[in-house]
This record gives sequence, structure tokens and C-alpha cells, in this order.
Amino acid sequence: MSPIKIASGTVNQTPLDWKGNLDRIIRAVKEAKSEHAEILCLPELAITGYGSEDLFLSYWFPQKALKQLELLIPECTDITVAIGLPIRIQDNVYNCVAVIANAKLKGFVAKQYLAIDGVHYEFRWFTPWPAYEVIDFEFQGEKYPLGDQIFEHKGIKYGFEICEDAWRGSIRPGYRLAERNVDLIFNPSASHFAMGKTRERYKLIQESSKIFDCYYCYTNLLGNESGRMIFDGEIMLGKSGEILGRNQLLSFQDFQVKSFYLDPKKQDIAPILEKEKEFVQAASLALFDYLRKSKSKGFVLSLSGGADSSTIAILVSEMVKRGIQDLGIVLFCKKLNLPLPPKQENAEKFLVGELLTTAYQGTKNSSDDTFQSAKTLAESIGAKFYHWNIDEEVSSYTKKIEQAIGRPLTWEQDDITLQNIQARSRSPIIWMLANIRNSLLLSTSNRSEGDVGYATMDGDTSGSISPIAAVDKYFILNWLSWAEKNLNQPGLQLVNSLQPTAELRPLERTQTDEKDLMPYAVIVEIEKLAIRDKRSPMDIFLILNEELQLESSVLKDYIKKFFRLWSRNQWKRERLAPSFHLDEFNVDPKTWYRFPILSGGFAEELEQLDQL
Repeated sequence: MSPIKIASGTVNQTPLDWKGNLDRIIRAVKEAKSEHAEILCLPELAITGYGSEDLFLSYWFPQKALKQLELLIPECTDITVAIGLPIRIQDNVYNCVAVIANAKLKGFVAKQYLAIDGVHYEFRWFTPWPAYEVIDFEFQGEKYPLGDQIFEHKGIKYGFEICEDAWRGSIRPGYRLAERNVDLIFNPSASHFAMGKTRERYKLIQESSKIFDCYYCYTNLLGNESGRMIFDGEIMLGKSGEILGRNQLLSFQDFQVKSFYLDPKKQDIAPILEKEKEFVQAASLALFDYLRKSKSKGFVLSLSGGADSSTIAILVSEMVKRGIQDLGIVLFCKKLNLPLPPKQENAEKFLVGELLTTAYQGTKNSSDDTFQSAKTLAESIGAKFYHWNIDEEVSSYTKKIEQAIGRPLTWEQDDITLQNIQARSRSPIIWMLANIRNSLLLSTSNRSEGDVGYATMDGDTSGSISPIAAVDKYFILNWLSWAEKNLNQPGLQLVNSLQPTAELRPLERTQTDEKDLMPYAVIVEIEKLAIRDKRSPMDIFLILNEELQLESSVLKDYIKKFFRLWSRNQWKRERLAPSFHLDEFNVDPKTWYRFPILSGGFAEELEQLDQL
């Protein structure tokens, strides 16, 4: 008897896009049927989208999800389909998977363990389902089993671990499924993207298929679903500790289906991308989805010629390049409501010019180096480029306040004030340009600057979205050098030759970011321990004193500076524009790390450092 064929499907969903979500699901079902798959597993909460937030708490929202299930069932003839949706039972909402076999509902499986770490707040919306419990659930006038159960197809027993279920070690549901002698475990997931995370999943699927001695099939949601989290659309099949098949991640398509034979032979395993490639692919897809789902006309960027704004410009350029490669130029333009480029034009540059408008906003403190860097980069990728000087605006504000307080402002006495007014004076005019073009204003903050508040509120933090606010500056600087060579972006040559600087002080004062703060390589090591690992200042000193080649007194000063600036600037992090979750952690208080706006600022903890 020949082995049966199964499939996993990934879909790019949007909360409240009921028609679009159902259409993508149905198209995925049809694709699986065309590939002669007998079972198709679609991701967790695929009917509604995982990022529906407090909509899950309402009574009408889960009910409408069930109405969508009613519409889906007739489309599932000659195939078994598993699909995620929320189900409300009295006062509780459960994260469930519905199983449909040949256009007939067979029952529901409910998630037993809920994610509550990092970007996940599932306990706010859902209730965990108890192991072994199965109840009757009424749907369309009939009762169906709901709970901890398994199913069978042609003698093959299969069950489910829903996303977080699989990450619970010795208490995970997979052990109970193995006791029931299942041949196949599906894992429908809504697992956020982070650079390097696919390696953790790869290991999980290998170990799960070995421990439970069965086929283990994983499928994840796809795309920037609702603004911040990105899903990579990963699909994998494992057996006996070996990965048998894997797709390429982060597609621009509406959906993907990958089919496998239940045969312990390797079948089309896509390679795992290096971190730099993952970053550009994820950020490009996130920008593409954010642009089309927000129904905006393009992007506007204050291009300083420095590392952060240049990174974002390249990401938009790569969005166009990768979107065309994945979708074809006609579908790419259709999704973004863009005109097709003239045949004689360079298509990528033409479309970047349609989508990205940049402006260099100089002052007397700006250098010709940064102007040339910005201009050269914009021209190299095809972006529209404007430039103007804001000294008149800065002077106007400065004279008004000097007249009001009765004294001149000086760099010796008013350093921060004179820096901030330059950054803030750039904001109104760049917002005007974004409004004129009905475009998204891209903020240029990075995570390292967010850590220590090295940003001007209502200045360089102004924006609709902040694409790299979850990525550290040390990575950005290294990525730019990599991108110049590996992405064929020669316009980065001048950018990579410059020392990072805000250019807000007079040129003779030779301002640099690291002179103002500390080396970015040190910031990232401190933040990993402080924010990701939640270590105390004392712990961080003891660890880094062994790892970094720094004088103990210098390291202590850096740690003190980090924690004092971190505590003082929580209010800034509360106001940053929405950012994409791209790394293993971030400092966004709305999605990952909450910290009091007012605090004692680690005063006692920092005093202890001096006692060492």
C-alpha cells in the first residue's frame, strides 16, 4: 500500500477581514486537493487571525468565527481539514482546532497550555483546556466532541499539540498522545518570528518525532498579520528524529501549501537562512503587509545619511525587489495599487520611486559627508530625494524662547535643549510630506537608543511605524556592511564609511553616538542580560567582568549609565511608534517588556557596585 499524502498550509490573515481570511483558507484547501493531499492542517486561529487581541473577549466575535466555519465545511469535500478558531463556552474562550472530514465536522481539539511570555498574553483571552477531558459542544443543532481527543484516517491515528502545547517539556500533551499510539501529531501554530528562532523549532520537531516515535507535522501563520508580530509561515515534517521536509520562510504570497508523503524519506528540505538574510526578508515582508493592510500610498523617510535611516531605505528597496521576485510584477503592483512601470524603465527603481520619498533636513551642524551619503543612497535605489535646511525654523524657536526667558541659549548651559530643538524642527515638515502623499512616516529609532533614551521625542521618534526599533544598533552597523556586499547595494559605501553621529552639536565639537553613550557592542551585552535575562546590575557586572576586555571601573560606569538612563526614559519607550518584533527580545512595553514609568532607578542596586 502506497503512503498517504498530507499537507500543511500557511495563510496571511488579518483580523476582521472575514471575507479575505475565508477566501485564503478555501484557496489553500483547493491547492491541497490539487496536490492529492488527504489531510490538510492549517494554522492556529487561522479563521480569525491570532492578533485579534481583545476581540476574543467579546461574545459576537467567536460566534462569527463559527459562522465562518459553517461556510468552510462545504468546501472540504474529499479531504480532511484541520483549522484553528476561538470557541466561547459560557464565560470562557478556548483556542481550538476544528477537524472536518469530507465536508463533515468531526469535532474540536482545545489548547491545553497558553503562552504568557514575551509578546504573548494568551491568558488574557483564553482558558486552558484540562487534559483528558472531552465534552459535547452544540454546533448547527448537533453535538460534537470538544476537548482532548484523537482522530483516525485510513487506520492512521493522529492528534494535535497547538503551538505552546509543544513547548511544555515533560507535561506536554504529546506524551498523552503517544500513550494512545498516534501515528501522526500536527502542530498548528501562531509562533512569532524572531531571528534564529527557526533553529529552535527545527530541534523541537526533530526531538518530538523521536520521543513520540511518530510523524510530527508543524505549520505556522504567515506575514505581518496585525501590525507588530510577524509570522514566518514555517512548515516542517519530522520522523524518528529526522527532518523530512521544510519550506522556505517568509513568503509574500497570500498562502502556501506544502505536501508530504507519510514515508520516512527526506523530501525537499529548504535551507535555514543566516541571520542577516532572515532580517531583511522578515522586515521587507512586514513593510509590505503593513503598507497594503493600512491602505497607505507609500513611505516617507527623513534620510540623514546615517546608519538607521539608511537601513530603512534599503529595507524598502528590498521589499520591492523581493515582492516582485515572489509575486511577479503584475500582482505586486496590484496589491499595492501601483501603476505598472514603463517597459524602458528599471522596474525596481521605478517602483521604489513610486513608494519611497526621502528628505535630507540639514542644519549648520550637518556635514557634507552625510548629505552626500543620503543623496547617493537615494539615487542608487531610485527613491525620490528632497533636501532643505531647517536653520530658519530652529532660529525662530530659539529667538522666541530667548526673548521669553531674557537670556541667550548657549551650548555650555543648554546643550540638550539646543540639540532637541533641531530634531523637533524636522518633524512638522516631514509629517507634512507624509500627509501630502498619504504615506506612512518611517521612524528611525533602534533598540539600543530606546534602551537609554538616546532619541528626541516628537523629533526623530516621530512616525507611523518604527521598523527597526526592536533591533540593536550593533547588529544594524554590521548588517549594513553585509548588505553592501551581499545585497548588491553600492549606495551604502558612503554610509558605511561614516562614524554614527546625531550631528546636533556644532561640527567642531566632534559629536559621535558612542562618545555620548558607550560602545554599542557593550550596550547590547548589558541589555541582553538586563532585559532578556532579567539580571540585576550586580549579576551583570560579575558576568561581563569575566567576558569583556574592560577595566572594572569603566564597566561599572557603563552599567550605571545604562540602568540610570533606562529608568529615566521609560516614558519615551511608552510613546515609540509601533515596531516589528524581529529579534529574540525587544523593549516595547506594549508587547514584550513592561517597566514602571516612575521608579527609584536602581539606586540601591547601583550603589552595591561601588562596594565591590
